[in-house]
Amino acid sequence: MSATTLQSQPSERPPRFKFSRAAYEQMARMGLFEGKRVELIEGEVIEMPPSTPEHFETGDTLNEILQAYFGKGYWVRFQGDLVLGESQPVPDIAVVQGDKRDYKGRHPDRALLVVEVAHTSLHYDRTDKLSLYAKAGIPECWIVNLQERQLEVYREPAPREDTPFGYGYAQITLLRPGDTVHPLAKPEPGIPVRDIFEG
Repeated sequence: MSATTLQSQPSERPPRFKFSRAAYEQMARMGLFEGKRVELIEGEVIEMPPSTPEHFETGDTLNEILQAYFGKGYWVRFQGDLVLGESQPVPDIAVVQGDKRDYKGRHPDRALLVVEVAHTSLHYDRTDKLSLYAKAGIPECWIVNLQERQLEVYREPAPREDTPFGYGYAQITLLRPGDTVHPLAKPEPGIPVRDIFEG
């Protein structure tokens, strides 16, 4: 299925400011973003809307599912930063290889799987966030689409001129609550999609 077949209405563009990642980190240490949900995307500081109860509950449920599923040898991070070049996004979930002790004092700079839980942010996640993750070579991304109650699975990062940062995903699979998702990093036994929405 082509990415262009998934349509979503763009929401109002949030406020943006250009900074280097070093400047962004310094401002964060100074407390300039205190009380705000922000992330750095290709030099732009993006202010995100507050998390709704449904968004947080779904993310928290999926975090528990993925922690139990992947187990030892993987670190499942809930709403933690990733360092991707001059970007520092905050995916709802990132599964990274190894133990948290392997990353002591620093944010991971790669992930096996990233997940975004989306309702009002659906258009932004499908465009800017997916393009950023594909550019960083992240092999698999999921969007938990709360609007349509489906799991969108994106794989095979590749150059794409019609995306914000020149990269996208060549393979898209849409899964419903009756389906099972098989993460690339650990395909078996798979995760019932229903558990994500009804857990």
